[in-house]
Amino acid sequence: MKRLFGSVRAQATIGATLVVAVALIAAGTAVLLSLRSNLIQEAAAQADATARQVASKVAARTAYEDLDLPDDEDRPVQVVDSRGRLLAVSEDLERISGTGTDAVRPDPEALREPGGGNDDDDDGERLEAGEISDEVERGEGTATVDGHTADYRFSAVEVENDDDRLTVWAGAPLAAEQGAVSTAQTVMLIGLPLLLVVVAGVTWGVTGRALKPVEGIRREMAAITASEDLGRRVPEPSTHDEVARLARTTNATLTALEASVERQRSFVADASHELRSPIASLRTQLEVGLAHPELLDVAGAVEDTVRLQALAADLLLLARLDAGERPTGGRLDLGALVREEVSQRVGDRLPVTVHGRAGLEVAGSRGQLARVVGNLVDNAQRHAASRVEVRVRTDGPEAVVSVADDGSGVPEPERERIFERFVRLDDARSRDDGGAGLGLAIARDVAARHGGTLRVREAPEGGALFELRLPRPAD
Repeated sequence: MKRLFGSVRAQATIGATLVVAVALIAAGTAVLLSLRSNLIQEAAAQADATARQVASKVAARTAYEDLDLPDDEDRPVQVVDSRGRLLAVSEDLERISGTGTDAVRPDPEALREPGGGNDDDDDGERLEAGEISDEVERGEGTATVDGHTADYRFSAVEVENDDDRLTVWAGAPLAAEQGAVSTAQTVMLIGLPLLLVVVAGVTWGVTGRALKPVEGIRREMAAITASEDLGRRVPEPSTHDEVARLARTTNATLTALEASVERQRSFVADASHELRSPIASLRTQLEVGLAHPELLDVAGAVEDTVRLQALAADLLLLARLDAGERPTGGRLDLGALVREEVSQRVGDRLPVTVHGRAGLEVAGSRGQLARVVGNLVDNAQRHAASRVEVRVRTDGPEAVVSVADDGSGVPEPERERIFERFVRLDDARSRDDGGAGLGLAIARDVAARHGGTLRVREAPEGGALFELRLPRPAD
């Protein structure tokens, strides 16, 4: 059960159903309130019209017995004087509440008083018509007419006569409002659950169909994890939605992961192969020296040890770079760094000429950038015929260090391959020259970690020209 309700499908279904339920309840409530308000206003308008119709007759001094009050069962009317005594009432009214008085029979004493008949005076002169108030007082109550009890909306209109202030109460039934609201509530109570069931079913089906490819991706990823076969790929739907993009991204990730693992395996194999030669040579020399001390080649042993140490340092640096190590340190003077690195070199086969001024700043690791310069100069020393030149300059927002030689150069098809690890061109490199094929690979990785680039092209003298480009920090 926990697994079921924890699924995206169940959560989407529950969420969609709740949203629709809240929306329907809110809309239904608004409809009911609007319907009730409109019907109550309609009943109030009917009560107002009846009250003003009777009030106009009362204001015209029509005798109370001649008022011709509405005899509809649903239109109760009362005429009350200022002391609350009933002067006229519609027929068949048996009980009433919510008006000025609950009396249902005219008060005989009030009718016997002068003016109580609301007719001409004793001299036969016609009295002036009364004044009808513009204001209407409203209220709600109940009334029993001819044995039927119902709720009513009452309106009261005052009539100002010379001798008294009279009030006409008229009612309009609320049965239509109550019936309409009750019917609407019943329809909503029946229809809302049915509609929510439909919404839940449709959402469950749609999300299940949409997530079916995701389940296929999950199963394939689980199989890949169990088998450790990175050559497998997850199925890609033919659609162009998010799931298809997820599948394509997953396959791209698997491809990159497979390439990374293969590169790591190749790196380990090549590193083992490169380490085997100096270790075997060193062991042989030590075994010979142990058996015949006079034959021990100390210089050769030291040379193999230095070579082994340099190779181990290169492998360690590459491991740190592969682990995502970022360069640390602040700004440094690139021109001064290049001059310092070249001045400290001893035993170079050819002299190195440095061109460029100091004061060109870049951000990064001093040790790693010095390693790049040293590797580029080492590479130029192995291939140059007579000279090596290093230049430091600016090119827009970049600082450029170029190392050129006058050797045979690098063939264009090989200009990217030489930056791969443990790669040596057959006609230009050999182990005897001291290169393990890691220098240029390290130099490019360091350049990339510093946000720069390292490329090779043909030098003006015909040799190789390596260009290291690094971004200059904003002032």
